[in-house]
Amino acid sequence: MILDERLIKTVPSERQIKHQQLEFYAFIHFTVNTFTDREWGDGKESPDIFAPSKLDPEQWVLSVKSAGMRGLILTCKHHDGFCLWDTKLTAHNVMNSPCGRDIVRETADACKKQGIKFGVYLSPWDRNSPLYGRGSEYDDFFVGQLTELLTGYGEVFSVWFDGACGEGENGKKQYYDWERYYAVIRRLQPDACISVCGPDVRWCGNEAGHTRAAEWSVVPERAKDSEIISEKSQHEDSEEFRQREVNARDSDLGSRDILRGEERLIWYPAEVNTSIRPGWFWHESENDKVRPLAELADIYMKSVGGNATFLLNVPPTNEGLIHENDVKRLYELGGFLRRTFAENILPSTALSCENAAGGHGIENVLEDSYDSFFMPTSPRTEVTLTFGKPEKLGCLVLKENIRMSQRIESFAVEVRENGVFRRVYSGTVVGYKRIVPLGGVVTDCIRISISDSRTQPTLSFIGAYRQGQ
Repeated sequence: MILDERLIKTVPSERQIKHQQLEFYAFIHFTVNTFTDREWGDGKESPDIFAPSKLDPEQWVLSVKSAGMRGLILTCKHHDGFCLWDTKLTAHNVMNSPCGRDIVRETADACKKQGIKFGVYLSPWDRNSPLYGRGSEYDDFFVGQLTELLTGYGEVFSVWFDGACGEGENGKKQYYDWERYYAVIRRLQPDACISVCGPDVRWCGNEAGHTRAAEWSVVPERAKDSEIISEKSQHEDSEEFRQREVNARDSDLGSRDILRGEERLIWYPAEVNTSIRPGWFWHESENDKVRPLAELADIYMKSVGGNATFLLNVPPTNEGLIHENDVKRLYELGGFLRRTFAENILPSTALSCENAAGGHGIENVLEDSYDSFFMPTSPRTEVTLTFGKPEKLGCLVLKENIRMSQRIESFAVEVRENGVFRRVYSGTVVGYKRIVPLGGVVTDCIRISISDSRTQPTLSFIGAYRQGQ
C-alpha cells in the first residue's frame, strides 16, 4: 500500500491532459522530398524544385478534419533543412522557391479557420546548414528558428522533435542542447506539449502503428532520456526502422512490478504515430497503397482506446494537395468513428456498484468529466450495467480520472446471456481511455470487475455503444 500511495502522486500537467483529450491528430510531411521521390533529403536540393502548382493547405485541414482529427502538425523543416516559412535565418526556404508562399502561415490560418489545433515539427538535424556540428553556433541558429515559429504563427499545441542525428559537413556530430530548446518552448508557448524527444509525450516505440497491450502513463523518469541519446537515434532512412514492432523487453513500462524499485517517476503518456501510406512523404508509386479502412480503424481503437494518442501522417502530393485516395480513406475513417460512437445507451441504463465512497457514486460516470467521478472505498469493486432489454453492443468505453493518476492494474468485462455471465474481455490499463470491443454481442447486462488497483480506482466515464450500422 505504501508503494501504491507513492505511485498515485504522479499526475499529468494541464497541458498533458489537454493534449490527450485531442486523441487523434494529423502529421503533414511536405518538403523538397515530395519532389525528389525520397524520404530523406541531403540538404543539397535546390529550392527551385519546390513548385506545387495547386497548393491548398485548407484542403489538407478539411481532409484530416473529415476523419475526426482535432489537430495538425506540419513538418516546418525536415532533415534536408528546407524551411516552409519566411525565415530570416537561412535562404534555404520556401520564399526563394517557385512557390513563394509562407506555407506555415497558410496552414496555421487554415487550422484556426476550421477549428483544429496547429503544431510544428522542426528537425534538429539540418543537412543544409553549415553551422551544424559547431556546437553552440548551431544551437543559436536552431533556437532562432524555434523562436520564429513560436512567435509568428499563433498558438501551437505541440512542438514535435525526433532524435535523428547525423554528421555535419565538417564530419562532426551536433549534440543538441535539449534543455535550452525546452526552456525556449516553455517561455514562448507554455501550453504546448513537447513530444517524442521531449518531456511531455513519448513515442510508442515504432512507426508501424503497433501498440502495447498495456500502455502506462506513469513510467520511470529515465524513459524520457531514451530518445534524446544520440547513439539510440535514427541516423538514416530505413524501412526496417519504420516498420519495427515493440520489442518484448519493453512491452511493460509501468506496471506496479516494474516501478517498485524506481525512485523517480514521471507522467509520460504515449503517442502512436504511423503513416496512411508506406512512406512519410508522398510517392506516386504509393497512390494505390493507402492503408485499408479496417487497418486504420484497428489502429485507432488500440491507440486512442489504449491510453495513447494517435498521430496519423497524410502527405500532400507534388501538386500541394492530399491525394484523392487518401481523402476518400480519411472520410471513410471519419464515418466509421461517427457510427461507432453514435449512440451511448448508458443514460437509460440501471447502474449499480459495490462500496461507493461518499460523494463518488456510480451515477457520476454518466458525464464525461473529471469534476465528478466514481470511486469505491477499496481497491476492488464491481459495477453492473442493466439494460431494459437485450442490446446489440459494439463497444464499451472506460475512463479513469487521470487528474488522480493512473490506478487500475487489472479489470474484466462480462456480459449476461440467457441469465449466465460470460467473460468477454480482460485487461490491465484503463488510464485516459480504454475501448473494449464487444463485436455486436447481444446482452441485457454488463458487469465490470476491477480486481486490482493502486489504492481506490476511479472511473470518470463509462459509455456503452450500440453496434454501428
